[in-house]
Amino acid sequence: MRTALTKAKMDRKRPLRDQIYEIVRDLILTGKLGPGDVVDEKLIAAQLKVSRTPVREAVKKLSDEHLIDVVAQSGTRVALIDRHEVEQAYVIRRALEMESAALAAKNMTTAHADLLSDILLAHGRAIERKEYVLAIAMDDRFHRTISEISNLPRLWRAIEISKAQLDRCRYMMLPRAGEAEATLEHHREIIRALNSKNPEKARTAMGQHLERSFANAAKVLDAEAAKSTRG
Repeated sequence: MRTALTKAKMDRKRPLRDQIYEIVRDLILTGKLGPGDVVDEKLIAAQLKVSRTPVREAVKKLSDEHLIDVVAQSGTRVALIDRHEVEQAYVIRRALEMESAALAAKNMTTAHADLLSDILLAHGRAIERKEYVLAIAMDDRFHRTISEISNLPRLWRAIEISKAQLDRCRYMMLPRAGEAEATLEHHREIIRALNSKNPEKARTAMGQHLERSFANAAKVLDAEAAKSTRG
């Protein structure tokens, strides 16, 4: 964590709490801060050369998203990956993204189709090069672009918050043979459905994609739980 914090560059023109939130959130989602790890507010403030106040505000926001547990007299730690939290995240994300896809289908243009195809190509190149963190970023960009095409720009923020618990599982799954390639095919199916301009086809394609993604995440959680039991 120290290295990541040292490399982080703060933009004094932006609210510090928002930047600290983004930095620490990324560390948690990528597993650089693992479940149960201590979140040392004093260390974070020292490494980023900021006061404790914006750090405390960022930690509060992460606590509200159930990514950090703040327990009086016990310290602040990264929340454990809870199966029930992941299931809730999936239900919320699926509902929001299926509606996003349905709305986007009505607004699809050739330019939109080209943009999604370009993102898909960049995603594929990242996978070929085994640049899995970049691949996940391209995956997110694909879904974010669909929400933008739906003409409901605030929708992505709601999706982003709801999918955080799923993202933690997603990083745990990499690299798993065939997983990334399957995602590319799911995205191709979604593009075809969007290009049909049929909201129901787009809704179904997105729902099936997210169902398969959750099924894979559940397998990872079950495997981790089995390890813990044996241990």
